[in-house]
Amino acid sequence: MASKKNPLQISDDLPSRAVDFIDLVVNTINDRVIRPIILVGRTIVFGILIAVLVGVVAVVISVAALRLLDVYAFAHHVWVSYLILGVAFSAVGLFAWSKRSLRSNKGGRT
Repeated sequence: MASKKNPLQISDDLPSRAVDFIDLVVNTINDRVIRPIILVGRTIVFGILIAVLVGVVAVVISVAALRLLDVYAFAHHVWVSYLILGVAFSAVGLFAWSKRSLRSNKGGRT
């Protein structure tokens, strides 16, 4: 007598197919959602870190330049050192101001 399979009987490969499906769903979610979020988070953290370090280096270089100009270049005439650094920072600021992008006049203000 041939054995008939009961349609309600669970097949032997169903658990492995279920595990494979769950693995596929988890990997898809990881690839499409989690990895981009991690990349954005890394970008933000490293961007903030670089910005803070650039600020610290700029302050240290400014203080060192002021000290070098005051002690070695102008023999304790600190006003000359302040004048030179003020002109240098103003020149950098004016250059940055000239390179800014102009906005269109949408709000009616000039």
